[in-house]
Amino acid sequence: MAVIVGALLDIAPKLGISTPLRAKLRTDTDHASAMEAAAGFGLCWYDAHSGQILLSTHAAKLLDVQGCHHKNLDETLIHVVPEDAARLVALLSDTTTPCSGSIEARVLSAAEGMRWLRISTLPDDAQHPQLINGMLQDISQVKHAAVRERLGFELTEYLVGSHALGDAIDNAIQLICKNLGWEWGAYWAMEHSGLVQPHLACKNFWHPPDYDLTGFSQASTSLYMKAGEGLVGSVWESGEAQWVESMGNDPRFLRHARARASGLWSGYVFPVTYVSDDGVHHRPGVLEFYSSLSRQPEAQLPKLSKTIGALIAQTAGRLEKEAEIRHMAQVDELTELANRAHFYALLDRRCVRAARANTVFGLMYIDLDRFKPINDAFGHEAGNVVLRGFAARLKLVAPDDAVVGRLGGDEFAVLVPCRNDAELAHIAQQILEAARTPFEYEGIELTVSASVGISRFPDNGLTSPELLRSADAAMYRVKQNGRNNSDVFSTSSPNLLAQQQASIAQRLAIETELHHALQDNALFLAYQPIFDIASGSMHAVEALVRWRRQDGTLVPPDLFIPIAEQSHLIVEIDQWVMAQACRDLATLRAAGFDGLKVHVNMAATEFANSALPEELRQLTASLGVDPSNISLELTEGMLMKHPEQVVRVMHDLRKLGFEISLDDFGMGHSSLSMLKNLPISSMKVDRSFVRDLPTQERDRAIVNTIVGLGQHMRLDVIAEGVETLPQLAVLREAGCTLIQGFLLSRPLSLQDLLVQFPEGKSPA
Repeated sequence: MAVIVGALLDIAPKLGISTPLRAKLRTDTDHASAMEAAAGFGLCWYDAHSGQILLSTHAAKLLDVQGCHHKNLDETLIHVVPEDAARLVALLSDTTTPCSGSIEARVLSAAEGMRWLRISTLPDDAQHPQLINGMLQDISQVKHAAVRERLGFELTEYLVGSHALGDAIDNAIQLICKNLGWEWGAYWAMEHSGLVQPHLACKNFWHPPDYDLTGFSQASTSLYMKAGEGLVGSVWESGEAQWVESMGNDPRFLRHARARASGLWSGYVFPVTYVSDDGVHHRPGVLEFYSSLSRQPEAQLPKLSKTIGALIAQTAGRLEKEAEIRHMAQVDELTELANRAHFYALLDRRCVRAARANTVFGLMYIDLDRFKPINDAFGHEAGNVVLRGFAARLKLVAPDDAVVGRLGGDEFAVLVPCRNDAELAHIAQQILEAARTPFEYEGIELTVSASVGISRFPDNGLTSPELLRSADAAMYRVKQNGRNNSDVFSTSSPNLLAQQQASIAQRLAIETELHHALQDNALFLAYQPIFDIASGSMHAVEALVRWRRQDGTLVPPDLFIPIAEQSHLIVEIDQWVMAQACRDLATLRAAGFDGLKVHVNMAATEFANSALPEELRQLTASLGVDPSNISLELTEGMLMKHPEQVVRVMHDLRKLGFEISLDDFGMGHSSLSMLKNLPISSMKVDRSFVRDLPTQERDRAIVNTIVGLGQHMRLDVIAEGVETLPQLAVLREAGCTLIQGFLLSRPLSLQDLLVQFPEGKSPA
């Protein structure tokens, strides 16, 4: 420094260095050099009268200026952040109070980015009282450490407290730009949904309001990059951060023209990435920051980028998990519709808004008809195919502003902001058609229908429970009237809702009682004989389930059987009936009823169950019963619903030795071509043809045809519901010898059967 000072003294008059500063140069040269060498401080002397300032060599370096002598402060502080320079000028220019203390100032260095200086005043020099003595100290490391700590804390606070990733990233970009001196920052995210090929898109950006970077922002938000394309795509693909030393000349940088026009020069691009606890590497996106200065890799951002990227990536992961949790809490997993709780919440809010705005809307309550037999026959996956398919169709037919939900099982609901009943009726018809169209499962067509009940706000209720009750009542009325239709709740019958609710309550009460009856052994079997009137012997018995309550009263079968069929209880009942019938058959055989067959009715769902043959084989084997003594009855109508699946199960049962009887023949519209291929051993003439045999010529013709058909196919033909001698006479004349009905015997308990027919002989 001595050489530089000596040179300055030689030309001081030409430079116009003030007299006090020249005196300072002569007296303190060696002293200043020693201090700078020892402590790395930079010294300066300010002449408040002339406004000139003299810098030591190190002080000039810290301020990133050339030369040691400067004619004014503006020339000296050219690289100091303007607001910090203004504070320093104000401090030095105040002549009313002694200048003392220190100021922290930011210096924007082209090579090193932002550096921090502490500029402190020193005690007055008695030899040069007119000068203000100062000392400059580089506190960048300490300051950057504090900035990193604050930035990490504030980022964490922003990101952890945020409920939207976009808001969190906006805050993070702004925080980084302000604290580390970047003019423009952005976040690029990888988009996957609905794209032929995933690509990166600019989702968030920020720049100081006093920088006009609109053109560059527009170029960024309109650009899409695939993995590996451009600088951003390359960083995302490689996971490695990269510098841009000259944005306008770097071929990797796809926005170079806009960068030049906007005055941006250098930048830093780094991945948003982290490794989760399970070792999976996550890369949600990329962050980029740009400056109008020629930044170098020594700037502070690279030291923070991994922390920033990990924080944002983890926030993205957290928010994604929170979104998944909300999705799980609000959306039905199987159908992707609003679940029961969320739909009810939306309905509550709609009621409140409609009441305030004096608007109307409709609520549709939908129940799939004949869904349970599919679920039981083909398994839950088949049922799921129907539910998913119907849900997808519901979303297609529902208006854009409607809310579609699954309330549970096969029950759905649609909240429709409709204007009139005609619009509701039109949507209901579309829903019915959506349900009627067959669903396909493993090559099998599954057919259901729907019952739709409709209520309207405010006519049928002002609250969610009221609207739901009204819609459910309308739907139940459709069920009672044959299903596969829709109905709007009517207020014309004030007792209708109460009646329907009472009916539903009774049905639920019986279902609950029946469940307990199974557990408490309240069910028992009655047997109705089937006689061969040609030989006068008992050919078979039909097992009929009965239910006696604890008070001794009998529940009519036509009351509890339909309710059992609407629930899973019918399967449990059938299993119980089969097991008890096998045990009773052993008792009958021990009593001398050799060769007697037992007919057991099977639910439709059971005959479509491919596991049924093996289940029955194991049961009969465990009880020592020959399968040939068991005749399984199924109705013709049940056979026609799922012929392919049912016929497969029938063949498997016949291979094991079980007999199969086709019940209610003539009522299911089966074709003769199908009948000839059925593995059945007998068929029953439906009682509707037997009832009017003595007086109806057409019924006699039908019975004669059925009997003749059975004989030609070598099948046993059983006439059921025979109650009078004239009916018996016509049947005998037609050649039908197997008779079942009250004329010969009512259903009897096992003990009464053994007492009344000890030898198994017909009373006729």
